Amino acid sequence: MLKSNELYDVVVIGGGNAALCAAMTAARTGARVLILESAPKAYRGGNSRHTRNFRCMHSGPLGPLVESYSEEEYFADLMKVTGGKTDENLARLAIRTSEDCLPWMIEHGVRFQPSLSGTLSLARTNAFFLGGGKSLVNAYYRTAARLGVEVQYEAEVTHLQMEGNRVAHIDYRKDGQTSRVTPTSVVVASGGFQADTDWLARAWGPAAKNFLIRGTPYNRGVVLADLLEQGVEQVGDPTQCHAVAIDGRAPKFDGGIVTRLDCVPFSIVVNKDAERFYDEGEDVWPKRYAIWGRLVAAQPDQVGYVIIDAKSLNLFMPSVFPPIAANTLEELADKMGLPPAKLRATVEGFNAACGDTSGFHPTELDGVSTQGLTPPKTNWARPITEPPFYGYSLRTGVTFTYLGLKVDEKAQCSIQGAKISNLWAAGETMAGSILGQGYLAGFGMTIGTVFGRIAGKEAAAHAYAT
Repeated sequence: MLKSNELYDVVVIGGGNAALCAAMTAARTGARVLILESAPKAYRGGNSRHTRNFRCMHSGPLGPLVESYSEEEYFADLMKVTGGKTDENLARLAIRTSEDCLPWMIEHGVRFQPSLSGTLSLARTNAFFLGGGKSLVNAYYRTAARLGVEVQYEAEVTHLQMEGNRVAHIDYRKDGQTSRVTPTSVVVASGGFQADTDWLARAWGPAAKNFLIRGTPYNRGVVLADLLEQGVEQVGDPTQCHAVAIDGRAPKFDGGIVTRLDCVPFSIVVNKDAERFYDEGEDVWPKRYAIWGRLVAAQPDQVGYVIIDAKSLNLFMPSVFPPIAANTLEELADKMGLPPAKLRATVEGFNAACGDTSGFHPTELDGVSTQGLTPPKTNWARPITEPPFYGYSLRTGVTFTYLGLKVDEKAQCSIQGAKISNLWAAGETMAGSILGQGYLAGFGMTIGTVFGRIAGKEAAAHAYAT
């Protein structure tokens, strides 16, 4: 084993948004900070590379955000998707602090653009990054470098040695060799375990082998497993995750946000037997899109199929892969491997249940619903009648898992009921405290930014007090 002679005040494990926020915050105090990022430099940034917006409370127009978005409305939106499975104190802390984060992000190099239009409906609630998540990550790395933060890429942390209520040292592999570093403070921001598909299968069962991983292949939960095995307190359900329905043609790993499909509200969604299984119009897409990953996971072979017609094709953001097209429903069914007669019957039954569509409005709840149909479609219910007809396959795309490290309002971890004196966690590693289930668009970046800053501040303060 090679022993590192370098002395660091703070070591941050991970290289995404939360890790960078922690590192920059600590470095601004004058602390000597090291980031250990398991990915190569070209793939640095974890899942943050694939993000595009930040959900932000604001009492009036703020940066690119219009009107206002209060704490209570924000919290109500969160409760709607989590079903109440959240730590309210931590959730409200994230929400309240988000308003201060946006100018801080600008100060640290992030640039914003006007909200995207269409089905996202986020102009009031979410601030979009100019250039997307990759630009945010690159901006933060530039700022971190100016602040003196050191970065080791392809440095896979293998073990954090717990001694009593503190981390004694960190072991990591790089270039085939193992090194050890002994920092005063440690921040874990290395994500969930979703890229370890064997772990996913242990939690979910064999169905998980059919899941696609939207996010980075480097989040395999090595650090998380190491700390949990040593008794660090955990939070969250291993079967809960940010899982959305994505294009079934996406790659197994790292497909990112471009594989997302926004067409569900204007469609019917069927399983391999050409049967509908849920209300496609339940709510506006930013609040409900994350449920579809779990819905598809519950279907035979963990696959679903979107069916739309010509009048709906331009109502949502274009897909990265073109839809399957056909002039008849039977031809479309053949191309998608669905039973043609059954698909025809399902579509005709849906069409017959559609009523007056004069109130159709694609960007808000319009109440244009089916009558006497199970399951109903409660908004945007228009007959599928205009050829050509289009279809997409849907697969469950996992972004990050919610099993993580339990933290308090200072982002500090615990073991056997006692605070670990020099260990903090931020981002997806601890998001299960707030996201017990479901997901709210842009909220992962909020959690990472808020708790990354908190963790960096507390880690630096501990280093100076020691």
